[in-house]
Amino acid sequence: MRSICGLQYPILGYPLQAQYHRRVSKTRYTQADDVFRELLKKTRVAKNLTQADLAKRLNLPQSYVSKYESGERRLDFVETVLVCDALGLSIEEFAAAYSGKFGKSRRTKGG
Repeated sequence: MRSICGLQYPILGYPLQAQYHRRVSKTRYTQADDVFRELLKKTRVAKNLTQADLAKRLNLPQSYVSKYESGERRLDFVETVLVCDALGLSIEEFAAAYSGKFGKSRRTKGG
């Protein structure tokens, strides 16, 4: 593989040019993402916790909770497990609740 300045995109195999700036596209959320975020927020509210309360349990800033609840950032699996733990909820309970909510919304759309 040829490269300019010795830099290449490892997967695509074409050279990285110094003047090239990759634009990051805005994330598009699906209905599943909306259900996921809403369930986390409803769980927090049902436990009478503010975003600041939950953030303190996570030892993170309040903006962390705000950003994933608003969709500005996504949680990976490990982060989701930690948030569930801070909410006093097992990942299995959360998955079951998510499956129940998302499964219903998918069935009503699909017939």
